[in-house]
Amino acid sequence: MIVEQMLVGPMAVFTYLVACEKEKQCLIIDPAGSIDKILSKIDSMRLTPKYVVNTHSHADHTCGNRGILSKTEAQLVAHQDDAKRISSGLNKAFSLAMGKRPSPKVHIIVKDGDSLRLGQTGLKILHTPGHTPGSICLYGDGNLFTGDTLFVGAVGRTDMRGGSFDTLLNSLRKLLTLPSDTLVWPGHHYGDAPVSTLAREKETNPYITDFL
Repeated sequence: MIVEQMLVGPMAVFTYLVACEKEKQCLIIDPAGSIDKILSKIDSMRLTPKYVVNTHSHADHTCGNRGILSKTEAQLVAHQDDAKRISSGLNKAFSLAMGKRPSPKVHIIVKDGDSLRLGQTGLKILHTPGHTPGSICLYGDGNLFTGDTLFVGAVGRTDMRGGSFDTLLNSLRKLLTLPSDTLVWPGHHYGDAPVSTLAREKETNPYITDFL
């Protein structure tokens, strides 16, 4: 599996390109702006976009959807509990405020346990509500893309519409059942490193050490 991490947009969001090494099919996780940069990287790596995946509905993670989709044949993917919010009036307003075009509607609705295939590899959908009702993580080949569910040394906020701290803690418990050497690729660069492991988060993340 190829993993390319890109820091994009004005809010320290990580966009990810995840691809099959042999067939070069890829998905783009949370295109948060810097569309030309993302497309240039796709071209330089000779990847073929198959999906754009939003880990949740907030506009800082979805504002680049239309820009990527308009230049590729990829399909937009999100969890059923956040799908409508991605193209809602509120998200449209925030996308426009960030200088981006509003997202189109989601093409593919996913739920917990679904998989997205990329050539000879793929990622499993893990429903991890708490930050938003439809937040997801994606897991495969020892890599966990956590969106705003789990950061390096922190977690996503739960004080916005649809958030729940208790629900988020249950989602963290779910993630901690994965192997300890799993790489954690967060949705924002808020920690002391751009990537972590579940083992490190178990030992150092206060939301795990103090609440679980």
